[in-house]
Amino acid sequence: MVTIKRNVPLAPLTTFRIGGKADYFVDATGAFELAEAIECAGEHKLPTYIFSGGSNVLFSDKGFAGMVIRMTDGGLQVSGEKILCGAGMPLFDVVRAARDAGLSGIERLAGVPGSFGGAIRGNAGAFGTEIGSVISSIKGYVRDTGMVREYSQKECGFAYRTSLFKKSPDLIILSAEIKLTLGDKEELGRVIEDTVRKREAKHPQAAFCAGSFFMNPVVKDEKLRREFEKDTGMAPKDDKLPAGWLIDHVGLRGKKIGGVLVSDRHPNYLVNTGNATAEDVITLASLIKTRVRDELSVRLQEEVQFVGF
Repeated sequence: MVTIKRNVPLAPLTTFRIGGKADYFVDATGAFELAEAIECAGEHKLPTYIFSGGSNVLFSDKGFAGMVIRMTDGGLQVSGEKILCGAGMPLFDVVRAARDAGLSGIERLAGVPGSFGGAIRGNAGAFGTEIGSVISSIKGYVRDTGMVREYSQKECGFAYRTSLFKKSPDLIILSAEIKLTLGDKEELGRVIEDTVRKREAKHPQAAFCAGSFFMNPVVKDEKLRREFEKDTGMAPKDDKLPAGWLIDHVGLRGKKIGGVLVSDRHPNYLVNTGNATAEDVITLASLIKTRVRDELSVRLQEEVQFVGF
C-alpha cells in the first residue's frame, strides 16, 4: 500500500531546486503502486503529475494542486547483452552497470541527469548517442485502461528529444530492456571518465539547472549556418544549430533576471544562483525566445517541462 504525504516541497526533488509544494505526494515502485496512486487521485478528483529523476522539469512557485507521483528505483538485471531496468533508476547507474558487465552502447550518456525512464521519454542524447537507439522493448502503464502493455522499439516513435511517451501523457514508462554489444570494461571506463570530463568542461554538473533548457532548432538560413561554422570551426549537425550558440549570438550569455542566470559556460543552461523563482525562469526564457526570434528568425522550443502553471 502506498504512503500518501501532504504538502511536500518539490524544489529539493528537482535538479533546478525551484518550485512550491505538492498538495499530495506518493513514491511508487512498479505498476501496482502506480495504479493504486492513480486510482486514489481519481477517487478524489485530483490532477496528477508523474516524474522520477527531477531533471528537465520546472515546478511552479505555487507548487502542484494535486498529486505528484514519483517513480522510484524498479531494479536492474543484466542478462547476456541485455539490461532490464525500472524507470526510476538513475540513468548514470544504468551506464555504470553496463560498464561493469562489459556492455557498450550507452557509455556516452554518462553524466546525463535524471532517471532511466525520463531519459527514454525524452530520447536523451549526448555526444552522438541517443538512448532510443538501444531500446529493445518498453513496458508501459496505460492510464485509460489500467493495463500494462509492452512496446517494441519501432512503436516507441523515437525522434530528436521525443517519443510516443512524451507525446502521450497517459502512457507511463514502467521499465525497459536495452540491447547493447560486448565491449572492453577498461575502455568503457575510460570513455565514461572522458565523457564526464567533457560535460564538466562545458558546465559544472553540480549547478542547479534543469539541463539543456531549449531543444536545438532546425535552421535553414544558410548565412546563419555559415556564421556558425566560421565561429566554431565545426559544420552544423544535420539541419540544426545549437540553441546555446544562438542564445550567445544575440548577446544573452551571462544575462541574469532575479536569481536565474544564462550560464557563462553554456548559454543553453539556465542556472539557479541560489534564490531563483519559477517566475524568474519563465521571464528569462521568454526574453531569450523573443530575442532569438526577432533577431535571427529562429523559434526556440523548451526541452524543459513546465508543471503547475
